[in-house]
Formats: sequence, C-alpha cells, structure tokens
Amino acid sequence: MGILIWLIVGGVVGWLASIIMRTDAQQGILLNVIVGIVGALLAGFIISPMLGIGTINEGVSIATFLVSLAGAVVLLAIVNLFRRGSVR
Repeated sequence: MGILIWLIVGGVVGWLASIIMRTDAQQGILLNVIVGIVGALLAGFIISPMLGIGTINEGVSIATFLVSLAGAVVLLAIVNLFRRGSVR
C-alpha cells in the first residue's frame, strides 16, 4: 500500500512542481512521478525535521503534501540550474 501511495502522491506532486517551474511540456508522466518521489524523499530528509512535520510514509496530510511539493520544486530548480545554467 505504501508504494501505491508513493506513486500517486509522487505523480501529483511532480506534476504540480513541473507546472510551477514551467517544465511541464518537457516532461512526461514517468518523469513527473520520479521528480515527485525524489523531491518528497529529499524533503523528508531535509525540510521535515526542520519544521517538525512528518513525511508521506507517516500519513498523507496537507502539511506533508506541501513539504513534498517544496522538495520537488527545489529538485526541479537544481536540475534546471545544471541543465541551463539558470533557474527558470
């Protein structure tokens, strides 16, 4: 059940992050899911302990969703920085 939640939430988070960063036309659904999952993972290690918020593994809530979205946006910003030389 946990993997299914990761895929669903990762897909939604990755899609929303790609819309925010304006990279949606360049990515497919698979890359959106990967960005969402990796962004949520990074946010779980970095942002969650600083804010005292749980991760998606502990339950899906608005706070965990927003933390995962922030992680995915930061991940896309880092990828854009290396790909183009500037954050878009």
